[in-house]
Amino acid sequence: MNFQEFSLDSRILAGVKSVGYTEPTPIQEQAIPVILQDKDVLGLAQTGTGKTAAFALPILQRLSAGPMRRIRVLVVAPTRELAEQIHQAFTDFSRHMKVRSMTIYGGVGKGTQMKQLRQGVEIVVACPGRLLDLYGEGYIDLSSVEVLVLDEADRMCDMGFLPDIRRIIKLLPAERQTLFFSATMPQDIRKLVNDILNNPVTVQIGMIAPAQTVDHAIYPIPQKMKKHLLLAMLERERTGQILIFTRTKYRARNLARDLERQKYRVAALQGNMSQNKRQAAITGFRNGKYDILVATDIAARGIDVTNITHVINFDMPDTVDAYTHRIGRTGRADRAGDAYTFAVPDDAAMVRQIERLLKHPIERKRLPDYDYGDFVPETAVNSVSSPSSQRKPNKNGRPANKRRKRNGRQRRRSPYSR
Repeated sequence: MNFQEFSLDSRILAGVKSVGYTEPTPIQEQAIPVILQDKDVLGLAQTGTGKTAAFALPILQRLSAGPMRRIRVLVVAPTRELAEQIHQAFTDFSRHMKVRSMTIYGGVGKGTQMKQLRQGVEIVVACPGRLLDLYGEGYIDLSSVEVLVLDEADRMCDMGFLPDIRRIIKLLPAERQTLFFSATMPQDIRKLVNDILNNPVTVQIGMIAPAQTVDHAIYPIPQKMKKHLLLAMLERERTGQILIFTRTKYRARNLARDLERQKYRVAALQGNMSQNKRQAAITGFRNGKYDILVATDIAARGIDVTNITHVINFDMPDTVDAYTHRIGRTGRADRAGDAYTFAVPDDAAMVRQIERLLKHPIERKRLPDYDYGDFVPETAVNSVSSPSSQRKPNKNGRPANKRRKRNGRQRRRSPYSR
């Protein structure tokens, strides 16, 4: 299948061609025809499957006719980085049209955003807080919105934006098309879906899990040796662009500084940076100025770089969803990718949850010829089998829980052993 089969405006097809797209991804193939029919859509897909184009292209088809210089499309995103990414996609696809898009988010002055609103735009890509601020101050008119897009809805829920989302929805016309995209479906998101979508068509691509093109590995290591192991790994392995995740802003900043001292082309991306510096870090990483980006989870949803070969979890994520979105930065567009996670003994429970998501054990690895000192992982084999796969299923079809207990307490399993 090719994009011509969607009967899109020739100017849109020219924009698609200019960015190098040739064949639609599965979510684009399924979602675009439905959106063109003005139906509400619930899109469930892994990160990196091409969902931005899946809603951007049919939206531009709608905007190819009708009134101009009024807000007809509102896209709500959880982070500034993701808002800029979506805005850039609209800009790229509409380069042969007169459609205008803009972003609205905090952390920058309101002056430029107010000026753009006065000049008139058709598409607003906004983060909830600043959008509500501008509305409350009378600078934005949402009465003409025809399409609402909620992107990365689960992340907005995680970040506490759900009340803001409900307030925004009350400001919009009741007669509209709503497009709802999420990688996971926690209970709060399911309730929101039921409240705001009208007979939606569900488009789900594969399991809500990391892409199949990604190889996962766990490197057991004590906390104090993580940085030394990372430096050894970077020195020995042939890699392309690398995205490293840390749990805290402080650690992201310091780790990036330490890597820079070792002459690596590296930038940090964390919440205490100004928007200009954050955007410069992402743009530099995307354009090849930096080979390594050290980021916190807040940035995971807004990094759209196709050529990331490795994601390294310097710190274990707090949730399985966070792991999914971190790893979704590699293995994009059917390219192969590697996901390495540095695991300390306290990470055992999260390792088990991630393996349940993946439905297979994660390979435990050791860096060859690396001096682990007195630390000796319980196992360092290249193939492991999950004890849970050997258990007989219970009446619900799930493996029975037969964890051993010692002295009345549940024995804690190490992430190193299987």
